[in-house]
Formats: sequence, C-alpha cells, structure tokens
Amino acid sequence: MSYQPETPFDSIEGSHEYVALLAEAIAEARRDVDADILAAEREGAERRKQALLLVAYNLAKLNLHFTNSRRILNDLRTLRRLLLAERGQAAGKTDEIAEGA
Repeated sequence: MSYQPETPFDSIEGSHEYVALLAEAIAEARRDVDADILAAEREGAERRKQALLLVAYNLAKLNLHFTNSRRILNDLRTLRRLLLAERGQAAGKTDEIAEGA
C-alpha cells in the first residue's frame, strides 16, 4: 500500500513545490515594488521611495530565505533517495543470504 499525501506539506516534494510557488510570488512582488520605486522617483516622492526601498530590502531577504529553504528541501530529497536505495540494497542482500542458507 502506497502512502498518499493529504496536504502539500505531507511530502518533501509537495513542500518543495509550495516553496517554489511562494518564491515566484516574491519575485513578482519584487518586480512590482521596483516599478513603484521608479514611479516614486519620477514623482519626487522621497518618503514613499524610502519606504519602498525598505520593502524591496525585506523582499530580498525573504527571497534569500526561500532560496535556502528550496536547497535544504532538495538536500533532504536527495538524502531520502540515497537512504531508500541503501535500504533496498540491504533488503536484497538479506534475501540473497536467506536463499543461500
């Protein structure tokens, strides 16, 4: 019987996909904020521009966190595959030993 995840967070793959979608949303928000910064510059709205620069800075930090999260999830996925392959090889050796006995 195979396990079927119920939510996106029930598997590493689902979590990775969700984090990737959030990273895309952050990138889109950063593009919008960059456009707003240029508009504030053209309008001479210095206070608004400073606030938007702070937003851009925080979005950049958030993007970095999500990039790191995606890398960690990739590492976990790779490690799980390696461990499952080792476990499968160990089970195969156990079967060979049992057959030889």
